[in-house]
Amino acid sequence: MALQAGIVGLPNVGKSTLFNALTAAGAESANYPFCTIEPNVGIVPVPDPRLAQVRSIIESKKVLPATVEIVDIAGLVRGASKGEGLGNQFLGNIRNTDAVLQVVRCFEDGDVVHVDGSVDPLRDIETIEIELVLADLESAMRRRDRYVRAAKGTDKEPKFHLAVAEKLIALLEAGTPARAGDWDEAEWASVLDAQLITSKPILYVCNVDEDGLLEDNEHVAKVRALASEQGAGVVTICAKVEAELSELDEEDRAEFLADLGLEEPGLARLARATYKLLGLQTYITAGPKEIRAWTVPVGAKAPQAAGVIHTDFERGFIRAEVYTVPLLLEHGGEAALKAKGLLRVEGKEYVVQDGDVMHFRFNV
Repeated sequence: MALQAGIVGLPNVGKSTLFNALTAAGAESANYPFCTIEPNVGIVPVPDPRLAQVRSIIESKKVLPATVEIVDIAGLVRGASKGEGLGNQFLGNIRNTDAVLQVVRCFEDGDVVHVDGSVDPLRDIETIEIELVLADLESAMRRRDRYVRAAKGTDKEPKFHLAVAEKLIALLEAGTPARAGDWDEAEWASVLDAQLITSKPILYVCNVDEDGLLEDNEHVAKVRALASEQGAGVVTICAKVEAELSELDEEDRAEFLADLGLEEPGLARLARATYKLLGLQTYITAGPKEIRAWTVPVGAKAPQAAGVIHTDFERGFIRAEVYTVPLLLEHGGEAALKAKGLLRVEGKEYVVQDGDVMHFRFNV
């Protein structure tokens, strides 16, 4: 399954413009609140130049990059948990995501109305966090109520989950997101089972103007300072520029980026930042039918990586043949790597590295 990330933010911060650029799905975007009425979902390829490099050596019918599934919901406003604006009716759509991308407006433009009348990213972040905490508080209370009756029996598990729910409620009532609590491993597993939005890692996406792409403005600096305190991620992006780039062909896109003084689109940085936030990486398989990137956790061992393709591969794992893309480019093919002893044979304890090209041998 694709990695899932949910986009949240206030109205008019550039959420849907960014979503359009990410997915080319045509989600409506306009200069007024609540333009996004139904949640939009799009599948976004993760840019990875290594795939094209492999294909330059190994002929293949198709190239399949890793993907991120992006869920975009209506802009939230202060009081959403009490029914203001469109309320929190759409938050359920991001409870199953792996990460939250909070788009924060970090540009000044008198022609684009801010729902609170002025640009203040820290205030905006606080507004969104309060609404997410309040939505999670309702969920935590319902979870506690489910365990109250079961905890009266002799089974220890309901008692444990009830205790965690009580601790979670106290935390959320204090305005603190679930991810910031002091949890041991078992407690954290219970919190994750509750599928709370504030338990998910967060990446602040600072939407800037063109000038802000080359150097942080004062708004971005404030967000970075806050993120550093929270252990959150930050990436700067100009949603307007990304939307324009998404409509250009490859040659014009490269020229446009050069004119802006950029080496790559912001979407590539966003994808990498999301992967880093979640502790993920990719490895590659290559053959005549397809060249494909697969997503695995950092630290995954070879059998676990094989299991991403098919569970039978993990159960029957024998060994993996591994090499790197730079070696493939240097020597011109897998046969040359094998002849020179550069195609490594790795066993069950091998820890997969980002960008490894792997062939698996297994028993059916």
